[in-house]
Amino acid sequence: MPDAPAPRSRLRLRVSPAAEAHVRAGHPWVYESSVRDQTRDGDPGELAVIYDRRDRFLAIGLYDPDSPLRVRVLHQGTPATLDDAWWAARLDAALGRRESLFGPDTDGYRVVNGESDGFPGLVVDRYGHTLVVKLYTAAWFPHLPRVLNLLAQRFPDVAVVLRLSRNIQTAATRQGLFDGQVLAGSVPGGTVVFHETGLAFEADVVRGQKTGFFLDQRENRRRVEKYARGRRVLNAFSFSGGFSLYAARGGAADVVSLDLSAHALASAERNYALNPKLSAPHETVQADVFEWLAHTEQDFDLVILDPPSLARRETERAGAIRAYGKLAHDGIRRLSRGGILVSASCSAHVSADEFWDAVRDAATASGRAWTELHTSQHAPDHHAAFPEAQYLKAIFLRFD
Repeated sequence: MPDAPAPRSRLRLRVSPAAEAHVRAGHPWVYESSVRDQTRDGDPGELAVIYDRRDRFLAIGLYDPDSPLRVRVLHQGTPATLDDAWWAARLDAALGRRESLFGPDTDGYRVVNGESDGFPGLVVDRYGHTLVVKLYTAAWFPHLPRVLNLLAQRFPDVAVVLRLSRNIQTAATRQGLFDGQVLAGSVPGGTVVFHETGLAFEADVVRGQKTGFFLDQRENRRRVEKYARGRRVLNAFSFSGGFSLYAARGGAADVVSLDLSAHALASAERNYALNPKLSAPHETVQADVFEWLAHTEQDFDLVILDPPSLARRETERAGAIRAYGKLAHDGIRRLSRGGILVSASCSAHVSADEFWDAVRDAATASGRAWTELHTSQHAPDHHAAFPEAQYLKAIFLRFD
């Protein structure tokens, strides 16, 4: 009989002094350009151990030879064995952070928030009796069975849907995986209904954007509800109508959902129909928001501007800041006396201060007296534990 192949030696890496300092400070990413040497080639998902310049253990993480993010750090500091108990404790810590956040009227929230919960490149969202696992790196493929088993133990009898970032879908097919794959249970039609603070929404968990819904704006939606009473509300870039429903429940006089996508507006109408107690008239308008807002003569008492990312790369940052200012300018023009502007950004390449200042500058340039009511960033179930994870910000202004 042929000899069994010898077990592979542990993949060991050393990194640049700057990367070493970042990892020691808790940063979860090691870039390809920071790797100074390694003992051998590594496979996607292999556990790689990083040693410092004195040959001491620094960190261990998921190796990805096909990504500029060469190692996604799972643990740093003292050596640890990443066995079943370690993984279970890591997941239970994430669940514990959310235990007191939501009452029985909310069954839609983020369960695991990637790097910030110690699962770099992996997100889990809950929509009622369905979990959506989204992977951003092929390094998770070998560990997916373990993740699914841990989730099944803590969320029995739920459906599980796999979503994949576009850059790893080809690699996924070689593993028998594909985007929108139902890994457990069933999801008839690909859409599920969940509840957020008592409001019912649908989530297209199989084909929709992200994991099926934008859970990250929950806290800002709740703030809009408090300001909506008696106001005529414009929800621009409305998508599936999240802000619209909260405004209606808050007592809005009427609500306009504005979006370029007919598919998104149809979803907004279905979400409104899921909540028959909402009495405010709801109108949908299909148009390019930038064009419509610049030319409409309609006035509103509450204008919500929540566009998709306007800067997907660093080279687009300056243009995005100008665009946010222009949007705010046009939104302010349509505000009646005492009206409120809510402006939000999900562009990671634009900092919170840059965004807030762009909106404040537009407010000052309007010549109207204004008061800043509130600024916000990440919801507690979407907490950001390192700078690159910070993307969401919003500002609320009232105009005389």
